[in-house]
Amino acid sequence: MTTSSAPGKVYLFGEHAVVYGEPAVPCAVERRARVTVEPRDDGRIRVDAADLSLDGFTVTWGGSIDDRPDIDVPAPLVEAAMKYIEAAVRQARDAADAPDAGFDITVESAIPLGAGLGSSAAVVVAGIDAATRALGTELDPEVVARRAYEAEYEVQDGQASRADTFCSAMGGAVRVEGDDTRTIDAPPLPFVVGYDGGAGDTGELVAGVRALREEHAFAADTVETIGDLTREGERLLAEADPAREPSEDLLSELGALMDFNHGLLEALGVSARSLDAMVWAARDAGARGAKLTGAGGGGCTVALDPTDETELALGYTAECEQSFRAELATEGVRVEEA
Repeated sequence: MTTSSAPGKVYLFGEHAVVYGEPAVPCAVERRARVTVEPRDDGRIRVDAADLSLDGFTVTWGGSIDDRPDIDVPAPLVEAAMKYIEAAVRQARDAADAPDAGFDITVESAIPLGAGLGSSAAVVVAGIDAATRALGTELDPEVVARRAYEAEYEVQDGQASRADTFCSAMGGAVRVEGDDTRTIDAPPLPFVVGYDGGAGDTGELVAGVRALREEHAFAADTVETIGDLTREGERLLAEADPAREPSEDLLSELGALMDFNHGLLEALGVSARSLDAMVWAARDAGARGAKLTGAGGGGCTVALDPTDETELALGYTAECEQSFRAELATEGVRVEEA
């Protein structure tokens, strides 16, 4: 039995624009998905995923993962989660050269499903790492990241970026621009996350931005502007000392860029009333900056605030179901004690 975990993430800058080759800076946060894998001899796959929906689910299916399992759960998000687990199994079997391997898989996650915090990437990264280790194969984190990206690319019909999976596998802050992925130094930024209890449809939101970009030149310009502000944010991080708490000037400058980034995402039609309400509640409470994180349409916002005021204010905001402080996760995928 092998257990691996991988962190979720927030986007400091760059979501949606990264799909078009612009840079993005996601940061891993200490909300983790844990995947426990035990090989089985009959080639079957059994998944126990109690944390991926309100009621959880358990499903077992045959040795061929091309045969869709019968999942007695109507929630589209749970069905989507199964697709990610299937894709992770394919990657693990291929990496370990064990095409007929069966597994008992248990998924536990502290990351809200579909909320923009990289839940699917964390599950896929942890799942590939745990399954290959259980079969006697140990992969470098960058190899796990590549295979996890391929799994997400498959599930998302070619619309995935490398940002979520690379960030989850490597930890810390990362920079992604097309196929260029690298870790970057960042100080311990004081993230506060607000969650509205919902989730956006990533595929639909990405497709909507694509259609807008193809129809209107201003939308294409907006995407490029997100790329420009991301580069400016990266420059600010490069000048900071990663071993020290961020200065007030740095937080203010990064926060201003986050505010600008949120406005541009609003213009692209991917925000929501609940997200806007949480963003403004954070700003009114003194956050240095706040924006949606992830695909949008519902889910989470991220703010910068070294005090307790933003978390407290979000707790009293009607649109916010949950608020919490999220520390930068300096470690990516790792083996855990089962």
